[in-house]
Amino acid sequence: MVNVQVCLNGTREATDGTRVPLTPETMAEDAARAVAAGADDVHVHPKTPCGHDSLSARVVAATLQALRRRVPVPVGVTTGAWAEPDPAARLKRVRGWTVLPDHASVNWHEPGAEELAAALLDAGVGVEAGIWSGTDGAARFARSPLGPRVLRVLAEVTDPLPVTAEDSARALLAELGSAHGRPVLLHGTDDSAWPVLRLAGRLGLATRAGLEDMLVLPDGQPADSNARLVAEAVRAYAEARDGSSR
Repeated sequence: MVNVQVCLNGTREATDGTRVPLTPETMAEDAARAVAAGADDVHVHPKTPCGHDSLSARVVAATLQALRRRVPVPVGVTTGAWAEPDPAARLKRVRGWTVLPDHASVNWHEPGAEELAAALLDAGVGVEAGIWSGTDGAARFARSPLGPRVLRVLAEVTDPLPVTAEDSARALLAELGSAHGRPVLLHGTDDSAWPVLRLAGRLGLATRAGLEDMLVLPDGQPADSNARLVAEAVRAYAEARDGSSR
């Protein structure tokens, strides 16, 4: 079972800092260090040489091959609509993958999500159902016949305010209800990332950490690597979990 997944880069680009891994080689190096720091799963956005997210078979294959040479844990990729906005074209891209990830995230509020998830499942790829707060993703997922077949649910808190992030997270979890009985990975982004991560620890839910979700450490200092973020996440998660059991 996943406790802390490392999210290596997300949609961040070179302008977000040289520490964001953008090539297969730097992603693999970062992933290896993050796993050594305690991550037990990897989520990555394959990039073109220009640093943009891509679903092309060539780019996905190069990324997965590089990562699998360095890490022994499952590796997953994004299928976000920003990488290919047209649902039919996105589905064609994914069906054309020559090297398959262990899992892929599918944002349930995006057009074509059901068809894309079905294609991945048919190919033997685990599906992480991305459910974003502030969207109709939870309602759509609740009605989905694919719900019981997904690998896990990624409950993503989009609330940018740390003071309300925990309430937003609890509201999202309430919307998800039983989540078709699937495991839930709870995480926030940027300023909400650390409060939501600590809540995940208190609730005993999986979470994630990395430069996709946060660029600073819990004390507000800039993070110099994914490994440092994962190490801090493992520590913060354990402290929150221990505190909830006292």
